Amino acid sequence: MRVGCVEMEKNSSNMIHLTADSPNKPETVCIFGTGDFGRSLGHKMLQCGYSIVFGSRKAQTSSLIPKGIEVLSHAEAAKKSNIIIVAIQRDHYNFLSELTEVLHGKVLVDVSNNLKINQYPESNAEHLAQLVPGAKVVKAFNTVSAWALQSGTLDASRQVFVCGDDSKAKEMVMGIVRTLGLTPLDQGSLLAAKEIENYPLQLFPMICPIVALILLALVYLPGVIAAIIQLHRGTKYSRFPDWLDKWMLCRKQLGLVALAYAFLHVLYTLVIPIRYYVRWKLNSYTISQIQNNRTDPFNYSMGWHSDSYLALGILGFFLFILLGITSLPSVSNNVNWREFRFVQSKLGYLTLILCTAHTLGYGGKRFLSASFYRCVTIASLLEVMHQGNCLVYNYLCKHLLKGHHSAACWKAVEATVKQSVRPQHAVTS
Repeated sequence: MRVGCVEMEKNSSNMIHLTADSPNKPETVCIFGTGDFGRSLGHKMLQCGYSIVFGSRKAQTSSLIPKGIEVLSHAEAAKKSNIIIVAIQRDHYNFLSELTEVLHGKVLVDVSNNLKINQYPESNAEHLAQLVPGAKVVKAFNTVSAWALQSGTLDASRQVFVCGDDSKAKEMVMGIVRTLGLTPLDQGSLLAAKEIENYPLQLFPMICPIVALILLALVYLPGVIAAIIQLHRGTKYSRFPDWLDKWMLCRKQLGLVALAYAFLHVLYTLVIPIRYYVRWKLNSYTISQIQNNRTDPFNYSMGWHSDSYLALGILGFFLFILLGITSLPSVSNNVNWREFRFVQSKLGYLTLILCTAHTLGYGGKRFLSASFYRCVTIASLLEVMHQGNCLVYNYLCKHLLKGHHSAACWKAVEATVKQSVRPQHAVTS
């Protein structure tokens, strides 16, 4: 054990000095806590040019901190910076009440997470604001992992949710986020901190609608690709590529799986109003209005917005069920080819349009932000699709391709290809 400690001390003594010496270096940032996340965040900020000072209970035993960085007591470190990142767990917040005078007017950035969803009545950030009433508390960085900061693979967690009651304090924190190469997302006041803290603990909460819509798009996309290939070749008798042939053969199975995920999404949506957290939040909001003797006016734009995307979702789900019913052998055997083709083709495209419009309506204007399209990994793709933004890609690809072969100038060519006769090969004697 002693040998391991000696090796660690040697490694720490050989660490590269990361302190920025440029004359235009940013403001000094204080970090409370020398754990994995605190060290990783400090390491990353040093690489981006910030001066860092750590506040720790055991300043002399923090051997893993790179040389050139000050490690002081909490009170001494807080005096050297106006921005303090609190990288400690909620259970250890109590000592902050002793530093009320030192922390007065400073920006406290809470980065903590809990072990369970809704573990406490109030969020960690709100609890911190109660302990230090004179400080400006901002919630941020809780969706970024220490491993991602250490390894530099931030693509999977590039978006950083930020919320707080002081707009200037939020702007300061969002400036740090941008400097680190991340994308800040302003979530409003500190009341949103509880939702932000619950986000890292969720296990694919929005995966059902996302998968349902993606699978539905994958059902109709191979038909469009096949039509374009036929138009390009000028004949319908040329065999499709093997991957496209297999894709087209499994379209029915993809559609049924998509319908199953759509059902799960609808069931989850229906139980949201009876969840304890939703009822508690509504009651707390009502009580706060009564205590403050105020009433928020009705927002007509928000009313139209919510009703619109809900109506689109209901219509899309209704047509989705109709598609599933007509795919049953007992039903498909009782309709002619034209009726079956109308339901599976025309109503299928309408279902895809309605479901995509429902998702884009839920996302609002957020899908217009260019910052949402920087992510390319699977994990970040799920975050983006949670906002309803990557579905724009499916919508454009699907319907632009559809428009290519459904335009008037292509109709005659398509009909000629479909009605073409297999070419006769001359037989030579």
